[in-house]
Amino acid sequence: MVFKNIADYEILKNLGRGPFGEVYLAHNRFLKKSFALKVLSEELSSNKEFIERFEKDVSVLTTLDHPSIVKVHNISFAEGKYFIVMDPIVDNNNEVLGLDRYLDMKGEVLAEKDVETILRQIASALDYAHDIPFGPEFLIHRSLKISNIFIQENEKGIKVYISDFGLSRLIGEGKSLLKSYDMLLRDIAFESKEDLEKEKLQASSKFLYNYYFLSPEQKLLSKDKVSLKADVYGFGVLAYFLIARQMPEGYFDLPSKVAPEYKLNWDLLICKCLQKDSKKRPERLVESLNAFLSQDTVDITSLEVLSWSEVEKRVENAMQMSFEFTSEIEKTEKEPVKETSKEEVKDETPKPIIKPQTVERPSYEPDPGLIFQKEMNISHYEPKAVEMREVEPILSEMVIVPGSSFFRGSANGARDEKPRHKISIKSFAFDIHPISNEEFVRFLEFMGGEKDKDNNDIIRLRNSRIKRSAGKMIIESGYAKHPVVGVTWYGAVAYAKWVGKRLPSEAEWEVAALGGIEGEYPTGSNIDHTQANFFSSDTTPVMSYPPNGYGLYDMAGNVYEWCQDWYAYNFYDTSLQEPENPTGPHQGVYRVLRGGCWKSLKEDMRCSHRHRNNPGAVNGTYGFRCAADVS
Repeated sequence: MVFKNIADYEILKNLGRGPFGEVYLAHNRFLKKSFALKVLSEELSSNKEFIERFEKDVSVLTTLDHPSIVKVHNISFAEGKYFIVMDPIVDNNNEVLGLDRYLDMKGEVLAEKDVETILRQIASALDYAHDIPFGPEFLIHRSLKISNIFIQENEKGIKVYISDFGLSRLIGEGKSLLKSYDMLLRDIAFESKEDLEKEKLQASSKFLYNYYFLSPEQKLLSKDKVSLKADVYGFGVLAYFLIARQMPEGYFDLPSKVAPEYKLNWDLLICKCLQKDSKKRPERLVESLNAFLSQDTVDITSLEVLSWSEVEKRVENAMQMSFEFTSEIEKTEKEPVKETSKEEVKDETPKPIIKPQTVERPSYEPDPGLIFQKEMNISHYEPKAVEMREVEPILSEMVIVPGSSFFRGSANGARDEKPRHKISIKSFAFDIHPISNEEFVRFLEFMGGEKDKDNNDIIRLRNSRIKRSAGKMIIESGYAKHPVVGVTWYGAVAYAKWVGKRLPSEAEWEVAALGGIEGEYPTGSNIDHTQANFFSSDTTPVMSYPPNGYGLYDMAGNVYEWCQDWYAYNFYDTSLQEPENPTGPHQGVYRVLRGGCWKSLKEDMRCSHRHRNNPGAVNGTYGFRCAADVS
C-alpha cells in the first residue's frame, strides 16, 4: 500500500508492517503534530463481520490511559480505509526502537535490573487492561509478543510501551493466526534465488518467535473461552526470553542455571506463568512479581516444568539408597583338590558331597527384665536463663485524624475498589511517618530475635537493612532514617502492641491518605516524583517529601504499609451495607497492604488502590505505621 496522504494526515515514512496492516509516521496538517497511523488492510476493511465488531467495541481502546500502553487518540475512516491514530513511539531520528532491536543493542546478557524494570511495566499494563470491560469479557491483549513492545531510553531509565491491545479479539483468534501465516508466506515468496534462503530464514524466525508467545489454548484454537490467563502465559514466555535469549521449549533450563548471576527467584515466576493448565497460572502479574521473586526456594516437585539437570538429580537421589550390612561375611571354603588313584578313577559313580552343617541356637538374656533395672544417666532439661532487657522504644509523633463521613473506593479503579461508597469513621491517632529502621531495631533488641511467641517471623533480615553482627543488631550505614522493610504482618502487629498502639484499619488508612481533600492521590488530582518516592531504585528517608493535608508523610510511595484487615475482593459490597467504622472481613487468606512503594508505578499511588499478601510474607517493599484510639 503506497500513498502520500490520508484524510488530514501527510504520510512521512513507513514504520513497519504487522498482521493487522501497515504503520506509518504521519503529520496532521491542522494540529501541526506527528502521529502513528495503523492503516488496516483492505481485506479487513471490506469484511462485514469485522466492521461490525470494530465499530461496536473499538471505542474502548481510546479510553485506555496507562503509561505503558500506546495511547490511541482516534479511530477514523477515509478513502475506504480504517486507520487508528496513536502516539508515535519514535526517537529523535523518527526511528522505532522495538524490543528485538533494543536487545540486540544490549548484547547477550541483559542486566537483571533492566529485566525487572521492563517486566514490571508490562505487568502493570496487563493488570490495568484486565480490569477494563471489553465486549462480553475484559480487555485481553491476546497477542503479546516482541514485535508489539517498544522501548524508549533516556537519563531517567527505560520506558516500555505495548501496542495492539484488543485487536486480536476484534479480528478473531483464528483469523489473526491465519493472517500471521499469510504474512510468512508472502515474506518467503517471489524473491530472487540469491536472497531466497536468507529471507526465508528471517521471515520464518520472526513468525516462530511470535507463535511461541501464544498460550496452549490459543494454539489449539480451543473452544474454551480464552481468558486473561493467555496474556499471563505470553508474559512468562517474554520473561524467559529476556533472561535466556531463547524460547522455553521442551525441557528447558531454568533461569537459575541460564543466568546464575541473577539474584531474584525467576524460576518460580517462569514456572507459574508457563503452566499448561490455564487455571494454575496466576491472575495478577504485579502481585506475582512481588510474591514470587521475593521467595528464596522453589519446591520443584510442585511444578510441571523441570530442567534435565533436575530430572537427573532426582534419579540420582532415588538411587542413593542406604543398606545395612553385617560386620562379618561368611566366606565359602574351597575344598583342596586331591589326587585320585587308579582304583578310584574306575569307580565313576557320582557321589553326593555332604558338607557337615551345624545349627547354632540363639542366646537369650536370662532375665530380660533386668534392662529396666539398669541405672541410666538422664540429663534434666533446664531452660536457659534469659536476661530481661530494659529497652525503651523511640515513639513516633502522631496526629489526630478527625472522625467524620468520607467516600472511599473508586468508580474508575480496579474491581476490588468498587463500588465507591460513603463510610463513617471515629477519630483516631496516626503516626506521621512509617516506622523507621532505628525505631524497629529497638524492638528486635527487646525481643532478642526475629520470632514472636507463636514462632512467626517478625522480620527477615536478608530482606531488610538490619543485620546481625557478633550477636547484635546493626543498621546498614545511611539507612537509620529509612522505613523498615522485610517486616511481616505478624511483626507489625507485635511492634504495635509493644508501643501500646495498633495497626490501622483499611478504612482508616484510606481516610488518612486523603488528607481531608477530594482527590485521587494524597497530593490531590495528580502526583509526580517531587511529591512521592515511586518508580525508583530504593527507599528514601522518612519525611523526605511534603506532607498531606493532615500532616502525614509518605502516604504514597516509599513502602507498602500493612493494615489490620483481612482482604476480600468484594468486601466493599458488604461495607456499603455496614458503613459505620468498617473493619474488614472476619476471616481470610491475605492481609491488606496500602500506599504503593518505591518500585510501584504511578497508578499504585492512588488512595483507593488495594494490595494484599499472606501475613507471613516478607518483601523489600513492605513496611508499616501505627494507629491508636482517641477519646
